[in-house]
Formats: sequence, structure tokens, C-alpha cells
Amino acid sequence: MNKVFPVYTLKNECSDCYKCVRNCFVKAIKIESGHASVISDKCITCGACVLACPSKAKRVRNDIEKVKNILMPKNGVKTDVYVSLAPTFSGVFDNMPKEKLIAILKKLGFKGVSETALGAQEVSIKTAEILCDKEIEKTGQKLFISSACPVVADFIRLYHPEFAKNITPIASPALTHAKLLKEKYGENIKVVFIGPCIAKKNEADRNPDLISAALTFDELKYWLNEEYINTEKINYENEHFVPEDAYEGAIYPIEGGMNETIKKCLRNYDYEDVKNIKFLNVSSLDTIDKVLGGFDESTLKSKIFMEGLSCGGGCVGGPGVSDTKAGLDIMAKIINYTKIRPEIPKTPQIVASMEFDKTPVENKKFSVEELRGALKRIGKNSIEDELNCGGCGYSSCREMGYALLRNEAEPSQCASYMRQIAHRKADALLRCMPSAMVMVDKDLRIAEANNAFIKMFMPDMYDVYSQNPDMLKGAQIERIVDFDFIFKTALEDDNDIHKEHYPSNDRLYDITAFTIEKDELVGAIIVDVTKSQVNREKIAQKAHEVITKNISIVQNIACLLGEHMVETELLLSSIAQDYDKDTQDETEKSDDSAENPKEG
Repeated sequence: MNKVFPVYTLKNECSDCYKCVRNCFVKAIKIESGHASVISDKCITCGACVLACPSKAKRVRNDIEKVKNILMPKNGVKTDVYVSLAPTFSGVFDNMPKEKLIAILKKLGFKGVSETALGAQEVSIKTAEILCDKEIEKTGQKLFISSACPVVADFIRLYHPEFAKNITPIASPALTHAKLLKEKYGENIKVVFIGPCIAKKNEADRNPDLISAALTFDELKYWLNEEYINTEKINYENEHFVPEDAYEGAIYPIEGGMNETIKKCLRNYDYEDVKNIKFLNVSSLDTIDKVLGGFDESTLKSKIFMEGLSCGGGCVGGPGVSDTKAGLDIMAKIINYTKIRPEIPKTPQIVASMEFDKTPVENKKFSVEELRGALKRIGKNSIEDELNCGGCGYSSCREMGYALLRNEAEPSQCASYMRQIAHRKADALLRCMPSAMVMVDKDLRIAEANNAFIKMFMPDMYDVYSQNPDMLKGAQIERIVDFDFIFKTALEDDNDIHKEHYPSNDRLYDITAFTIEKDELVGAIIVDVTKSQVNREKIAQKAHEVITKNISIVQNIACLLGEHMVETELLLSSIAQDYDKDTQDETEKSDDSAENPKEG
């Protein structure tokens, strides 16, 4: 379990469903010993696996203790810690006045609470400046991609590195806001971000000089419950955001919100400078991947600014928001909360610059022969075998094959392959069983039968059916055996049934019927015990003949010796009966031992 990275797996909870693989757009999941783990070098912390995991095995690193430690005095001196509160709060915590939320956060130990939207406003002003910069225009750059979403920035750096140079060289609103707070209250203060985004934890880890820690709204709610703060009685008079309330930056969480603020900032520029700037809103990694895939920037005739967001609808759909309210409801709350300044400054008061270097994921190239070898491991020996069903979590069998070559997947992920293996093993076991085996469905039709069953009850048709046992499927069991009532009883009672020495067509059978699927399918193991029973009777008969003969000889000897005939006969008869009984008991014990051997 890797608790250093923001997303990790509780292996004991992992149910081997591969849903995280299926929902991870960049396939940053490795399956090992049937359990999924996150490949941190490939992960962009979008949180899709966390939301998709049905067993809650995918977890987000809990940083509450880390924040508590930041709030704790060191050597008797308490550091001032400020909250950078993401603008989504107005939709998530709409059931309480913002002043009350501020008071609650201060109750936890924070010095003050500030809106991340203040940083968003600075980012928009700086972005407008870049879009109108004559020097940048000389470089021929036409495509500009927002840096606001850390997931998108990482996705481009890792998976579309050719466009890393197109990301605007501005830190995200959260980092910009943290710098603004440090400029205002001093470099020694600490800033803790609270919002809907898991990726902010990555951002905080990489920039500890600006953001000391990042919490999700889920963590905040958990923390409040843990502290037992009585929110009803808390006093929130005179509480307010510091250093001031935000304005248009508060609409950033909604798809297109950043573009709207930039357009308002462009009013400070001449029409000629802005007329050829176009805006594009792109949400979801899948859409961003399609937009950038194979795109040639040189084909653009005008500047395009692309607001890229990984979550559908914007940050309101972030993985750190466990809210039952409808997305539109949250969006409406945010829109109603947002206020627009009549005049927006042309120059930002604070700028946090950041370069986004390309760091492409290195995927080893494999030959066609290597891929074929990997596909054979999952029973794909031809193109026809490649079902591309997606059950393994990958979109195609070949994608799964490459994952096998990278040691990120296991053959057991392929459901069709495992089904084939299971069928082969079951068929081999059934075929080799010396006892007859048959399975019967609820309509008393044969579902499966082995060769021993065919040989036992259909000897004349053995050569035909043994070559193709499937021909027997669907046949009514009553047409083949006369004890079909046993199967009917097992289906109705859902109990195992055992019949010893059941007579049928001059034969004796031991029959054990058992439930496979309740009310749907029963099976039976049938053993022909006729020969063993006949042998037992022959042994007893021979014993009687030997005893009779011996008695006759002894009687003759006794007569010759002059003994009393009657007493001798009684005595010898008694001996003979005891001997006969002992012989029979020993025979039965021997048979029982043969039928029920003790486990060693």
C-alpha cells in the first residue's frame, strides 16, 4: 500500500473486478497477484479509479493528520495557517452562510480563510495579457492551453508532450493564490488548499514552498465530524474572507468559466488585438485526447485558447465532492454566488510563473512476434480469437497483450481465456472419471454427461455419442434412465439424495444426486455395484458348500469313533453356523473397506 502517492489501493479490499483499469484513461494501473495498484509514474491523479471502484479499495491519501501537525505549535510558537478555499464551496456548502463556514474553519485552528478565486482572477488577467502579447505573436504560437487544471497539465506533459510548450506559463489559481497570501501576510505563513480536486495533493507535494497541504471537501467533512463541532451554536458574526471577497474568479469551477473571465479581461485591449482570438472549452480526458491527437498547430489561422478540464462539467464534478445534489443545482449556486467587477485591472497584482516541461511516459516498443507470444498466453492464436470484449479492463486484446509485455497485467484478467481453461479442466475431469456423471436442468433435460454415463446407459450408442457428447444435451433424462424421480426430488427439495443398491434393468447402482444451482441444475454420480454384490453372494455360497462338506466329513469320522450322532451333529452345526456368520461378517467388512477407504 503506497500512502506517499495521493491515490493508493487497499489490496485486501480489492475484488479483482478490473473496473479501475477500465476507467483509467491512461491505464496507470498494474495488476499483480490479482490485485490492482497505481503506477505513480503514469498516474495523473484524475480520481477516476477512486470513483469507479465498487469495493472502495481505491483510496485518496488522507492528509488531515498532516494539516493538524501544521497547525500545532512548534517550540511554543504557532505558525499562522491560512485556508485557500476552492470556489466550488459555494455549491457544496450552500446550506450555510459563508461567514459560518469561515468561523468553523477558524475553530479548527486556521488563522484566516481566503478564496482561491482571488488567484483565478490573477490568472485570467495574466492569460489575457499573454494572448495579446506582440512578442509571443512573433513566435507564431497559435494554440494556448490553460494551466488551471493540474490533471490536464500532467496529461499533456506525459501523453501529449509535443503540446507542453503550448500550456500557458502561469501557475494554477491555487498556487497563484498561495503566492498572493504569502505576499500579503508574510513568507512564513502556511497555506492549506481545500477543494474538490485530488490532483491538488500532487500540486502541493511538488510546491511545498507555496502550498503546505491539500484537503478534499470529503476530508473536511470527515474532520468536522471527527471534531464534534456544534455548527448550530457557533458564533460567526463579523467573519469574512481575507484579504477580500473574490469576484468573477468564483465562476472558474464551471466548464467555460475561465474563458468567460478572460473575455471580460480582454475588454481592456483594442479590438484589433482580440478579434482573432477564439475560445474553446474542452472537458474530459477523452475529448482532450481526441482534440490534440494528430493536431497540427500550423494549420491554425487565428489564436485559440483552450480551457481544458479533466472533470465533466468542470471542477463541480471533481472526485473530492461526495454530494448527492444534482450537478446543475451546484452550478446554479455558483453562478448566483459569483459577482462581476465593473472594471477588471489590466495588469495582475501577483503572478506565479511556471514552466511545463514535457516528461513523456516511456513505453517500450515490442515486435510483432513478441505481441503474438503475449496474445498466445491468453489463448489468442488468431485474429478470430481476439474478442476485444473489454472484460480485462483494456479496450482490445492487443492492448492487453502490450500490458502483459510491460508486466502491468496478468493472463487471469482475460475472462474468455479463463473460461476456456475452466472448461478444459472440467472436461478433462469428467472425461477421466470412472463413475458415470450427469447434470440435469429444471426441465429434466441433460445439460452435461460424461463418457462413462453414455457407456453405462447407452452402450449401443457409445461410439457415436462419445465422439460428440454435446449431441446428448437437451435429451430427456427419463428416456435414458428409469430413476428420473431422483433428479426431480433433488430439484424440489434442494437436498442431496443417496440411493444404495438401486435396482434398474437387472443392475444395481449407487446413486448420489446433489444440487449445483438451486432450482436450476442438479448433478448425479452413478456407480454400478452389481458385480461387487454378485461376488459377495458367490463367496457366501462357496463358504456354505465348504462348511457342509466339512461337516459331512467330521460326522463320518465321529460315527467311526462311536460318538453319539445327535450330540455330534448339534455341536458341529453350532460350529458351522458360527463359522458361517464370521465368514459373512469378514466379507462385509472387506467390501465396506473397499468402498470407504480411510483417508491417509
